[in-house]
Parts: sequence; structure tokens; C-alpha cells
Amino acid sequence: MSKLMSLIRRAPKRFTAGVTMLAAAIIVPAAVFAWGPDRPTFTMAHPAPYVTFNSITDNGSVGDERNFVRVRESGVGNYTDNANLQAGKTYDVMVYYHNNASSGLNASGAGIAQNTMLRMQMSATVGANSKTDIAGFITASNANPGEVYDTASLTNSTTGGMDLSFVAGSAKVTSNGAVNGATLPDSVFTTGAKLGFDSLNGVVPGCNEYAGYVIFKIKVNQPNFTVSKQVRKEGTTAWSETVATNPGDKVEYLVTYKNTGTTNQDNVMLKDTLPQGISYVPSTTYVANSTNPNGMHLDAASDKVTTSGVNIGNYAPGAAAYVKFTAKVADNDKLPACGDNKLTNKAEIQTDNGNKSDTADVTVKKECKPPVAKYVCKSLGITQVDRTNFKFTTSYTAENATFKSVTYVIKNEAGATVDTKTSTSTTLNYTQATAGKYTVQATVTFTVNGQDKTATSDACKGKFEVKKEDKDIKVCELATKKIVTIKESQFDANKYSKNLADCKETPPATIKVCDLTTKQIVTINESDFNDTKYSKDFSKCEETPVTPPELPKTGMGENIAAIVGLGALIASAAYYVASRRALNQ
Repeated sequence: MSKLMSLIRRAPKRFTAGVTMLAAAIIVPAAVFAWGPDRPTFTMAHPAPYVTFNSITDNGSVGDERNFVRVRESGVGNYTDNANLQAGKTYDVMVYYHNNASSGLNASGAGIAQNTMLRMQMSATVGANSKTDIAGFITASNANPGEVYDTASLTNSTTGGMDLSFVAGSAKVTSNGAVNGATLPDSVFTTGAKLGFDSLNGVVPGCNEYAGYVIFKIKVNQPNFTVSKQVRKEGTTAWSETVATNPGDKVEYLVTYKNTGTTNQDNVMLKDTLPQGISYVPSTTYVANSTNPNGMHLDAASDKVTTSGVNIGNYAPGAAAYVKFTAKVADNDKLPACGDNKLTNKAEIQTDNGNKSDTADVTVKKECKPPVAKYVCKSLGITQVDRTNFKFTTSYTAENATFKSVTYVIKNEAGATVDTKTSTSTTLNYTQATAGKYTVQATVTFTVNGQDKTATSDACKGKFEVKKEDKDIKVCELATKKIVTIKESQFDANKYSKNLADCKETPPATIKVCDLTTKQIVTINESDFNDTKYSKDFSKCEETPVTPPELPKTGMGENIAAIVGLGALIASAAYYVASRRALNQ
């Protein structure tokens, strides 16, 4: 179809003015039919004024000449645009050719087609439930257009693919000329073959009397085959798809192949895949067919039947082959599983037309003793996360047993159960808010032969303690006489007192001393006394009397004045001393 579309794209887009003005010329869309390219059409009464092929629409013999490829079952009924294919049958294909140029143009040579050729194209296969086309192409070196084409449909309504082939030497020409009855070369099915009238020289004059048609045959084949697999116990005669055996028995397998198609199948291969629990017995492969109806033992290469496969020969349609070999069921201990075993064997036939397979079953029971189960609870670890939270971790060993869960039983100091927790893992995060001492016992549950079994031990028992909450308290720090906040657990009677009154301030003891620097009596804290600065001897703060200087003796008046002045000084000094003492008291 892609080639046909390519041809449509190459169709002429313009025609001469004289052609387009012809009353008989009409354009018909190629998409409506399976022909092409789009081109002017003509009638028998008004032929073309130039060389063109199969463009007349009212041909009394074929109708619309653009539909020039038709098909039918060989020798049956009329030619149509479609054939419903059946495997093994032959079909006739008719291709009509007609140079539509007016006969009046032949004398000058303008109406004679040169290098006229027919080429056929068809797919080699048509898939299941699908269609394909057979296409015919007519070309001439001086035709307009240079190539025309048409198709007929071939339908496969079956569930298998079909092979299509041209029958060599079947292309015959029917014509009023000397070429009538001539056989076209098989190149008509590849590169093309020349047509003609007087000879197959590619020269076809214009007009109906020079027209002709080519009829050839196509063959439809459908490769097909069947394969079946059967089994029996050695020493019995009945074949079936399933056989019951005992460990160690021998069985025989039979593979039947039949060519049900319409083509030969050569180098047919058989490959048999044995399941675990079945083994091939060497040199036991036999084949029976039309050549060896009583069966023939294959050589040592036949032992490849269960590995790479063996070639069982060539078979015409309807032929069959029967392949038999012996195999052994495994002993009880080597069977795949305890109890009932279904051992499926697969035989595959491989051909150039595809592969098919079938199976047969051997059933056998394996007796198994229940395995001895061993399971132990090894240890219990307890990790304190904080005051009330703990993590329990249990370890165990198990043989022929499956871990299921761990159950923890928590008891208080009096031995009463206060909690029970179960975990499907080996760890458990546990919270206990009540202060006290506790024990925990871990018991592991295992599944043994479908039943629950438990295990515990002294190693899977442990202790933990939830301490009272450590509150903040205020105490008197004896060393500093300060009130501080500490945790209750930190209390030490040697360092702290819960009697906060022990931290009240005691006024320091004071004493009066002589300040050696100022020579004054002062009051200080007794703890501040320093004998380099102070003295408890008040006498060291007494004023030392000042002896006035001796005045000159100058007479009575002067003596009196001197006495008066001295008295004033003495009085002032006495007043000063008295006032200072008063202040210090």
C-alpha cells in the first residue's frame, strides 16, 4: 500500500488545455477505489486524444477500466475485486490492458504506446484474520500518466497465517493479435514483462481491438501442524495425558506430530523438557512414520531429545510421526516435595512455520517423616530507657520450627502479675509508671508442623526497677547558709538542712576599738578586728596635752595679758576634748 500511495503522490498534477476541455474527461478521486493515479477519464464514444491506459469508464466488457485487476477461485464463478482465501486452493488473477488513444492517431504513430509493460506485486504472506492486496502496474514510455495501477483484495478469515505465491509460467495473454496465448516471463512478478499485439515487444496501438488481458494463478498455502503428548507406565498399553506412579517407576512418553497444513515441513525438531523428579533413560528413543511404520531406534544423538532436541525428518501435508522414549521417576528421597507431586513433561515441535507444544503429567507421592523440631529461648535483655520506659530483647534458636511471637509476663515484688504483653518481633518497648521492683518472664511461641509450641528458660527471666520520681526540693546549704534547690536524691544531712530557718542571717558581734589611724574610738564587727589597724586599748586614742611656749616677761600688763590668753587657750582645749569624748560615747 505504501508503494501505491507513492504512485498516487507521483501522479501528474496538470494536464494540457486540450485534454481538460474534452467533454468526455472527468476526474474521479482515487481514494474511492483501489486504483490510481487520479487522471482524466474517457468513454468508448470519445476516446483519448493521446496515449493513456485504462481510463475509459463505459467499456462494454469490463465496465470502468480503472478497475482492471480482478480475482476469483480458479475456474469458479466471475472475477471480482476480492477473494476469500482458502488454504490449499489456487486463484486466477485477470489484468485487463487497453490503450485508450483514438485509432485515428495510429497512422501517425501518435496513438501507439511504446515500451508497454505489466508488473505484478503481492505480499508473500497474509496474517490471521487480515487482508492483503495484489497490485498490477501498467506502464508505457509515452503514456500520460506514465503508470496506472489497480488492486484486488485477498482476505484470510482463518486464525492462522497463509503463504501466497505466484505460480511460475502461469501468466497467459488473451488478445486479438499474434500474442494471443503467449506466456509472459516470470519477470512479470518482479521487474515486469512487456505486453504487445503483434509480439511481446511493448507496442500497443490505440483502440479497443488492440486491447487484451493477462490471466495468471496464485497459490494459497497454510502451514499447520498438531502435537500431542501422552504417557503410560512401563509394561502397560494404554496411553493417557496423566498417569499415577510410585517412586522409582519407569514411564514411557509418546509424542505425536502431524502436518495438517498444505505445505511440506522439513527438518522438524522435537525437544522434550523433563521436570525435576523425572530422568531420561539413555538410548530409548524410537520414531515411527511412513518411512518406518514399525518404528526405528534413533542413534546416540537421539539422547539429545531432552536437551537440545532431535531432528525427526521431513513431512508432506497429512504425514505424521510418533516418537517414544523411556524415563524414570526419582526415588522417594529425591522427589521434589513431600506428599503428592505432579511432574509435568513438555514436548515441543519446532518448525520453520512456528512452534507448538503439549504436556503430560506423572503423579507420585513422596513419603516424608516429620522433621525433629528444636526450639530454645536463649536470653532476655532488659535496657532501661528512662525512669519508666524499658526495652525487652529476646533471643532464641529454632530448627524445623518457625518463630511466631514472644509473650512477656511482668510481676511485682509480691509476685502478682501486673501486666502481660505479646510481640511478633523479638523486641518490645514497655512502660511501667508505678514505682517498685519487678520481674519479667519471656516465653517464645513457635509454629511446628502447623501447631503452636512454646519455650522459656531461666535465662529468659530478668528484673527491673521503677524508682520513685526524683523531685526538686529547697534546702539550706550549711556551708554557705544559702537556700538552694537540689534533687531529692542528692540530699545529704551533712551538707544540707531541710530546715530553711538554718539559713537566716545572724547579726555579727560588734566591738569598740581605737582606730589607730584616726586616733578615734569606733565600732566595728568583731570579725573585722585587725591589730594592725585597731587597738582595744582606748588610751591610745587619748589626746596628748600641748605645752604652751613660755612667754617673755615684759611687765605687769603683759603678764596679765599673757595669763588671760593662756587661760583662753586652756579653756578652748578643754572644751575640745570634752566635745570629742561626748561624740565617741
